[in-house]
Amino acid sequence: MDETRSSCELSGEGTLTAGSSRVLRFQPGFRWEGVPATEYKQAADHWRGVTRVSLVGGGGEATRFHLRYFEIAPGGFSSYECHRHEHAVVVLRGAGQVRLGATDHAIGFGDTVYVAPNESHQFRNLSESEPLGFLCVVDAERDAPVPLSEKDQSERLCPH
Repeated sequence: MDETRSSCELSGEGTLTAGSSRVLRFQPGFRWEGVPATEYKQAADHWRGVTRVSLVGGGGEATRFHLRYFEIAPGGFSSYECHRHEHAVVVLRGAGQVRLGATDHAIGFGDTVYVAPNESHQFRNLSESEPLGFLCVVDAERDAPVPLSEKDQSERLCPH
């Protein structure tokens, strides 16, 4: 495979059934027709109220990226973590906060967040009534997150 081509330029190497070209119809409530919303991760105390919808990637597509929609319920938060892969995030719904390293940033509709490799980060919904929803693009092949504790919150980078 030519490593200089974008994943959008990949010809159909192999037969894709689930990953064939398609349109996912947007539905009320920030859902997509035929695509289930799942729990963010295995249940744990270090995150709350987060669902994930996998829009592109993991379904047979030949992309080098995955596109997911995350929604954080009022008062919810993602895990405070770091990893070697980067993220690109675009807020579509609500408002909240992202912690990048030791700094908190307010985020709202249309804001774009770049999370650099090895940067500690966490997304929080501070609203009492409205979900925080965002698209997130990551590499298809990526490392597992390293959860961080409260004592790590002053650190900017991963401990590995």
